[in-house]
Amino acid sequence: MPLFAFKGLDGSGKTVAGSRDAENARALRQVLRKDGIFLSEAREAARSGAGVGTGLRREVDLRRLFKRGVRPAQVAIATRQLATLLRAGIPLSGALGALVEQTEDAELHTTLETVRNRVNEGAALADALAAHPRAFQDLYVSMVRAGEASGTLDQILARLAEFLDAQLRLRAKVQSAMMYPALMTVAGGGILAILMIVVVPKITQVFADLEQALPWNTQLLIFASHLTGNYWWAMLLLGIGAAWGFRRWRRTERGREKWDRIVLRLPVVGSMVRMLAVGRFARTLATMLRSGVDVLRALDIVKHMLNNVVLTRVVEQARDAIREGESIATPLKKSGHFPPVMVHMVAVGERTGQLEEMLDNVALAYEAEVDQKIVRLTTLLEPVMIIAMALVVGFIVFSILIPILQMNEFVN
Repeated sequence: MPLFAFKGLDGSGKTVAGSRDAENARALRQVLRKDGIFLSEAREAARSGAGVGTGLRREVDLRRLFKRGVRPAQVAIATRQLATLLRAGIPLSGALGALVEQTEDAELHTTLETVRNRVNEGAALADALAAHPRAFQDLYVSMVRAGEASGTLDQILARLAEFLDAQLRLRAKVQSAMMYPALMTVAGGGILAILMIVVVPKITQVFADLEQALPWNTQLLIFASHLTGNYWWAMLLLGIGAAWGFRRWRRTERGREKWDRIVLRLPVVGSMVRMLAVGRFARTLATMLRSGVDVLRALDIVKHMLNNVVLTRVVEQARDAIREGESIATPLKKSGHFPPVMVHMVAVGERTGQLEEMLDNVALAYEAEVDQKIVRLTTLLEPVMIIAMALVVGFIVFSILIPILQMNEFVN
């Protein structure tokens, strides 16, 4: 498709210049008119780098090597702004144009500009969004498609923005809860490495020179220090190899299922993972059903958001049960992985025709419970990690002091 450089006037009479892909000058005029720009001059422009070679791109952009993708927080903000613009009566093309102008994120700016161009060419908004799966997931596209079909796109986008904000808040709480243990682990590991590699060998060398019989704990400390100081590279390679092997095993179908079952059975983490999945399932399904998405399509999308193969298969069984005329609650109850209260509320919602409201209540209840568990876990982790560090350091100090005290007794 040719690239045209153009100049024109916007609605306020301001001169506008830029470039746009179009079939011909007439098509370019029509596209720009939808953006509120009146074309005054257009000429076909050569793309930079054209004719250099068939195997070369137009230019080498090093930023493409470090692409992070569109951040979910930026998508949520843009979604809410688009809903506000549409509610104000601004046409879709103009609303997308406004978003493109005010978006500061480079990746999102490029994505929205491509979406706006496709919409101006006559494509549906959902189809234009579906071409960018890294920014707009299946859930997003399906809800937009339902909003376009029902004529309630502004309401669907507002609901979608609320859903994205809720997901981001929950993710932020989990990440903040894990930040402290991660920092403590790194700091504690660094301190122990310095002690074992630098400090302990200098002190224990004195014991070795005296050729005195040492307690078992001091011998263990010397062995660990020798192993860490001389074979740290082997331990590092072993750790990297173990991590690589674990990730490769976990990517297999059997490994992923086995690991997900283990996670669900863990004492504290398992219940939190299950609650997070149940809350995400209920919130997502309620949002999609309220937006007019078919229940089978909604379950197909929701199952990919659970991040657990065991729970995903349960949702697949629920989808198959609906196809055979059964309810959603029956396979959820048979699996034993979804809490009885949640299953009961889903069953009541199906009987009374208030499934969306019941799912919202489930989501609120389990999200609140997850918040409480995160607070309790964070409160408990701090003293536990401090005590663990104190025990390790105390073992090192005790293993060094005992031989020193024995030497003093021998001298006396």
